[in-house]
Parts: sequence; structure tokens; C-alpha cells
Amino acid sequence: MTRILGTIVAGLVGLAFGSFLNVCLSRWPTGEGIVHPRSHCRSCGRTLAWWENVPLASWLFLRGRCRSCRAWIGWRYPLVELAVGALWASVAWQNTELLFAYFREPSIFIYYPLNRLVSGMAFSWLLVALATLDAENLWLPNSITIPGIILGLLLDTAEAVVSAISPWDNPVHATLSFMVLRVVGHEIILRTLAILAAAGLILLLRWIYWLIRHREGIGLGDAKLMAMLAAWLGLPGALVAFGLGVVLGAIAALVLLVLPSTRKSSEGWAHIKLPLGTFLCVGGIVSSLWGERIIDAYLRWAGF
Repeated sequence: MTRILGTIVAGLVGLAFGSFLNVCLSRWPTGEGIVHPRSHCRSCGRTLAWWENVPLASWLFLRGRCRSCRAWIGWRYPLVELAVGALWASVAWQNTELLFAYFREPSIFIYYPLNRLVSGMAFSWLLVALATLDAENLWLPNSITIPGIILGLLLDTAEAVVSAISPWDNPVHATLSFMVLRVVGHEIILRTLAILAAAGLILLLRWIYWLIRHREGIGLGDAKLMAMLAAWLGLPGALVAFGLGVVLGAIAALVLLVLPSTRKSSEGWAHIKLPLGTFLCVGGIVSSLWGERIIDAYLRWAGF
């Protein structure tokens, strides 16, 4: 029962944070502030009433149009809200039962389920934001990717600290021990190398593309995004996200190739820019939820 309740609450809160994300996605590219001005129609400028800001429900009630000027609001608003709500519900479903179990028997090691819950929600929120910004504007801002890298590294370090002190009876003395420092330092080095390797993979592909086509085909923002994925997921998880992203990008390219409008384009399909970051973010979401299962299934298939 607690698991179902926690999932429902997380999903509803996720809808609210998805609505807030929509405000950010509309205003960041234009340089507007997040708090001021108040929520308004992007076409006629009318300030919205409170009931026009209810996540998902308002869009459905208004049938996706402004009640004053009847301008189309767009599918992005309900899709982003649904995405964040669904992802937060999925993260909660995976972790709330264990979290409540720790609450019944308080311990310092409640950090494990709490970290998975909070970091999973934060990570999915960041990925939905980056996926949408890249899809709409071909833009992966440093203001999200770089803090995302730092936050992922800090959370991984904190988990390494808890993992290191778990065998000890006295956590206060354990955190000061050489053993703990060695384990944590080792984890920081490994995760930093994973970040550099993930970013280096994109930079290598960018360089190869430039050698072949003599023009840029992959932005530096994609390299920072891969570094962020490695900071949160580790190198294996980031590679799963990369593989899924490449497959999704290839499918999108094939769809564009067969569209009549694309074939008739004066520039040609080869000059159409695809948002690689969006596909990487989708791969990152899948990897964060089911990456370990995917890796285990692949290893069994490969005979390892």
C-alpha cells in the first residue's frame, strides 16, 4: 500500500515540476526570468488565471488553446508534464518500499534508497529539460550540463562514503579511517575517468566527422551531455545510453529520408540537423531505469 501511495504522490508532484519545467523551457531561450513576469500566453500576452496553470488538466480543458486569442499552445506542454510525472512515478515505484522499510528501522544507511529516489528524480528532470531544449533549439546549455556533471559526481562520492563505512560498527571513526579515504578516492578517480572517456568518445566522433565532411556535425554540448551521463550512470550506463541514442537517431534519419518533403528539399536530407542530445537523453532515461538489466542481458547473450 505504501508503495502505491508513494508512487501516486511522486507522479502528482512530478506533474507540478513538469509544469515548472515548461516555464523554464519557454523562457530560458529568450532570456526571460523564471519568476517574473507571471505566467502568460506567449501569443497575446494575457496573464493566466490560476486554473489555467493546473498541470495537464488545464491543457485538456482548454483543448490546447488560449481562451482569449485561441492560439495553439502546443503539444510540448502536456508531453513534458506527463514525462516528468511518469518518470518520477517510475523512480518512486522502484524505491519507496525500501525507503519506508528504512524509516521503520532508522539507520544512517537510509541514504541508499533516499539517494536513489532523489537523484533519480533530479536526473530525469535534467534529461527531460535537455532533451526538449535540444529538440526545439538545438541547444544544450552549459548552465545545465556542467552543474549536472558536478552534482552527479558529488552524489556518487557520497554513496561511496556510505558504502565504505557500512562494514564498520562506528561510522564516526570509520569516516576518518584510511580505508574509507582510499575507497572514496578510488571511486572518485574511476568516475572522473568515466566522465573523460564518455566526453572523449563524442569528441573523437566529432573529429572523424570533420575529417570526412570538412564541417562540424556534432556539437560540444553533446560531449558535455555524455560526460553528465557518465557522472550519473558510470561508463557502462553512459555507453548504454549512447548506443540507444545512436539507434534512435539512425531511425529518425531513416524516417526523414523516406519523407517526400525531405526528398524535395533544395538542401537535401544530408544537411538536416538532428538533435543528437535528445536521443542521448532518451537513452539516458532508459539506462537509468533499466540499464543494469540491459547490461546483464547482453553479458548473458555474449556468454560472459
